[in-house]
Amino acid sequence: MLIFAKIFLLKDILLITPPFTQLNTPYPATAYIKGFLNTKNISSHQIDLGIEVILELFSKNGLQKVFNVSIDLYNVSENSQRIFALREEYIKTIDQVILFLQNQNPTLARQICSMNFLPEASRFNQLDDMEFAFGNMGLQDKAKHLATLYLEDLSDYIVENIDSDFGFSRYAERLGKSANSFDELYAKINNANSFIDEITLDILKKKLELVQPKLVCFSVPFPGNLYSAFRCAKLIKENYPHIKTAMGGGFPNTELRDIKDKRVFELIDFITLDDGELPLELVYQNVCQTENLEAEYKRTFLLENGEVTYKNNSKKHDYKQAEVGTPDYSDLQLDHYISVIEVANPMHSLWSDGRWNKLTMAHGCYWGKCTFCDISLDYIRIYEPISAKILVDRMEELIQTTGETGFHFVDEAAPPALMREVALEILRRNLVVTWWTNIRFEKSFTQDLCFLLKISGCVAISGGLEVASDRLLKLIDKGVSVDQVAKVTRNFTEAGIMVHAYLMYGYPTQTVQETVDSLEMVRQLFEMGILQSGFWHQFAMTAHSPVGQNPEEFGVTPIKQEILFANNDIDFVDKTGIDHSKFSFGLKKSLFNYMHGINFEMPLQDWFDFKIPRTTIHPDYIHDSLLEEENFAFKPNSKIIFLDRNVIAEDFVKTKKGNSYNLTRITFHLKTNILKIELEKEKADWLISVLQDNSIENAKKITLQQLKNQYEEHLEDFELFWFSKPIQQLKENGIILSL
Repeated sequence: MLIFAKIFLLKDILLITPPFTQLNTPYPATAYIKGFLNTKNISSHQIDLGIEVILELFSKNGLQKVFNVSIDLYNVSENSQRIFALREEYIKTIDQVILFLQNQNPTLARQICSMNFLPEASRFNQLDDMEFAFGNMGLQDKAKHLATLYLEDLSDYIVENIDSDFGFSRYAERLGKSANSFDELYAKINNANSFIDEITLDILKKKLELVQPKLVCFSVPFPGNLYSAFRCAKLIKENYPHIKTAMGGGFPNTELRDIKDKRVFELIDFITLDDGELPLELVYQNVCQTENLEAEYKRTFLLENGEVTYKNNSKKHDYKQAEVGTPDYSDLQLDHYISVIEVANPMHSLWSDGRWNKLTMAHGCYWGKCTFCDISLDYIRIYEPISAKILVDRMEELIQTTGETGFHFVDEAAPPALMREVALEILRRNLVVTWWTNIRFEKSFTQDLCFLLKISGCVAISGGLEVASDRLLKLIDKGVSVDQVAKVTRNFTEAGIMVHAYLMYGYPTQTVQETVDSLEMVRQLFEMGILQSGFWHQFAMTAHSPVGQNPEEFGVTPIKQEILFANNDIDFVDKTGIDHSKFSFGLKKSLFNYMHGINFEMPLQDWFDFKIPRTTIHPDYIHDSLLEEENFAFKPNSKIIFLDRNVIAEDFVKTKKGNSYNLTRITFHLKTNILKIELEKEKADWLISVLQDNSIENAKKITLQQLKNQYEEHLEDFELFWFSKPIQQLKENGIILSL
């Protein structure tokens, strides 16, 4: 007789990302924490409950359960009637579509694109736009977009008939947003389980039986994860009372700093703030190791003597970024994530298409001044970069463990100097990687730096233009001007790096005229082809930003509310009295058109159904701001990088007007072209030796002044040589970079 033993993982800590975040790649917080715990030999297991719930829901078995829920066909939308009528087609196709979106069934793209395979409901009304946008794009991308519309149709059906709180990247988000009181959330948690809850909790129970943890930690990055975290914690408290629960992440860090409601701690034993490594280590020691009469905690809320208590009595310092280890994605089912394309825009697809290993170049923000930002909080206020060598070591380690060479650096704003060093380190090691990150549009991003980033594998950047008005940019303390943003976006675009801009409207004291002028600036940036993507959002005043802390200085009056639970977004009255929300539809509709490269000639008035003033911005403002030529200034401290040392040199004699000259023709075989220059032999010999002595592999970078000194030991007039036509050709082709 065969006896099968039940297998247990038996880990001390279970790390959970509750539903829902991204479909295409894991949210990195648990991987960061697991990497740290590895350095302390603390056993842990991690799960992304979100992707597991999605895959259970969007399966043949899951959809059968969805369509088995009875609905009144006479009292639902025509769209729901159609989807229900086609339910057998959805059940038949769903498993193959999910496999396709997991890149495990690529041949299905042809069937999907035949337009006679997927059942179609209201989301497919966008098809005219899709055909325009994808006309020149590949079959796989077109099929991904169609499959995404198919899933969104099913999502619409679920929201209307099964669970109104469902969303692919959030769940019950409304309950977490600006929830000053815990009442509504608490009531829902104590109501009957929803359809999605049943799936979530069934998966969770199986994981708890498998791992048998002593401590379960919920990473809650967004309001849309909060409800599920509490629902899961409730199941643990009711069925596994010996297991302790903890919560950390972006939502507690920003929203729960003033928490007072005791009912939260019926479900969660510990809430930690800011960097999670040391707080979690101390919680682990208090839960999983010998009881300590003088328990030490770091930035941790707990219930003590029946009262909500904030404990920060540990004298230990937070760990440096170099000490926290490499993120560990083991346990996560990396090949199960699904790539979707919601918007026919290549930049937007970076967020939802493809698998990205997530890393951080620097803790915090090196600028740390923007008045709308939570710059008083440690995750932004404390700036600490990591060395390029450690970063690229971690990249190589992640490539080995995940098999993925795509990286998303999730910085608040990646520092240009560190980006340069990371790019050089990638090139020195001959790594083939693809990466993107968030930046500030600052003048450090020269043409040469952008080219260097490109050849190291950078494909895109996103940055905050915010309000395209110099007065408001100054009020925001953004440290950039519209002219500067235009030049930087031009430099990135010419290097072949896509640019996405975060755009803001409704900033305190912003006038209607400034909103219209800001839209005109954005229109011109897209028309010039130096901005490829953008997103408008309305200003929100947060409790931890300079505006939120000193509202009177910015012309706004906060609406005071008692805070017992979450405290971040603050309602306010702007002294201008303008209803900025009415601009939302027109701004977003115009942006959708501009991202598709159309309707630049339409008057701005046509995007709005109410009267707006004419723009005061000259129609060639952005064009003219780009006309300034870079001057030939000699910058002695510039670091000079030589990217090509494989040259073919051919000596020859040139005769002109009876005079003979000894010249050398130097040939550079670049990836896409051949470049030939001619120099006097003596200068050519010097240049070739410099190329060989200062190759990319050489960690020591030479400055322009040092180069000048070397040159003038043997030759004369370095400036004349440096700004000569042949050397300019080397610079234009990226063989010589000045950084």
